[in-house]
Amino acid sequence: QLQLVESGGGLVQPGGSLRVSCLASGARLDYYNIGWFRQAPGKGREGVSCISGAGLSTNYADSVKGRFTISRDNAKNTVYLQMNNLKPEDTAVYYCAASAVNYCRRGTLNIGMDVWGKGTLVTISS
Repeated sequence: QLQLVESGGGLVQPGGSLRVSCLASGARLDYYNIGWFRQAPGKGREGVSCISGAGLSTNYADSVKGRFTISRDNAKNTVYLQMNNLKPEDTAVYYCAASAVNYCRRGTLNIGMDVWGKGTLVTISS
């Protein structure tokens, strides 16, 4: 049974950087497209980025394009989200999720995901 665990959240000043990680267990990570999502207080969950099984396709929400980079190391069963030039509006709980559908190459950030992690909190504040 696939399980996902996020880590790496914390408090960062505006303009700073942070890398969050998504560690998978119970199944081979390369079988899955992985998406990063976030939910800020009082707002709905939004798709942030996605990456295909081999890492050949990636997509980003307009709000993070040019600042965030998604990557994966299938040998370590881990997907990363490198976040640079962070803004207060990036404050949210960040979730990773897996899908057996090869959706990311289609340019879609939001589909029905199969497995979710519990999230890691990222706070951008002075």
